[in-house]
Amino acid sequence: MTTLPDCQVPGLHHYKLGDILVTAVSDGFLRGSMTVLQNITEADSSAMLRAAFRPAPRHTSLNCFLIRSGGRTALIDTGAGAHMQASAGKLQQNLAAAEVAPEAIDTVLLTHMHPDHSNGLADAKGSAFFPAAELAMHEAEYAYWCEDTGAEAAVTASNRGVPYFAMARSQAAPYRDRLKLFRGGEVFPGVTALHFPGHTPGHSGFLVTSGSESLLIWGDIVHVPEVQVPRPEVTMQYDVDPAQAEATRRRVFDMVATDGQHIAGMHLHFPGTAHLAREGGGYRLHPDAWRFEI
Repeated sequence: MTTLPDCQVPGLHHYKLGDILVTAVSDGFLRGSMTVLQNITEADSSAMLRAAFRPAPRHTSLNCFLIRSGGRTALIDTGAGAHMQASAGKLQQNLAAAEVAPEAIDTVLLTHMHPDHSNGLADAKGSAFFPAAELAMHEAEYAYWCEDTGAEAAVTASNRGVPYFAMARSQAAPYRDRLKLFRGGEVFPGVTALHFPGHTPGHSGFLVTSGSESLLIWGDIVHVPEVQVPRPEVTMQYDVDPAQAEATRRRVFDMVATDGQHIAGMHLHFPGTAHLAREGGGYRLHPDAWRFEI
């Protein structure tokens, strides 16, 4: 009797940008409540998901991206590790399927330090998963999570993200001697960091460019695309500065729609790339089809 599969093929998808190879690597997904969406009722947001034939409550994709450029290898974000849900933490097995050893990664770039993006940096014993990698993030991000105790007290008092500071510090600790903080500019061959604050103080996107081709990996500009693309005023409970997060989202939406910029997101449905176009008085997301050729 034929044994039926109980899982999908490895979560990998390659994009060639000139001389750079970008690989979307799935870390799995998280099941989450709709109550974390702000400026919208739970009934309305759930209805929007059902209208898009998506499960409600939400299933949120967790995407990381490998960048292979100039003989070097970078990883943008590290997923949730073993610290969240069993449906997440798939980065290491998918890297193995891509035949990329952890020690082959020489740079880890973080969009920000929320646990679904940075908890794959170190194991439960505090050892680095990427022993040869430099860890790079915006200087405001590191200051907020790893240095600014005033911010920790404020967030704890508001009962939002209470354990996040301890998680961020423990995950960053094994990289302390190989930490690179930036404000912007080129942070890896062909990769430019862009500051997109609001979701967190140092939240960043990364523009990957080779020749005439480019891809903007925009981090957490949206978490629930079916809701936040048509309703950019919808913020998340985990936004450090919700008003700024909304303003940044509107600014980035305008920029990518005007430029026709190819985009990738950590919470766009895998493989996580798309274009955003204006439609009526708002926007519409056009996810990429699967690419059969690299």
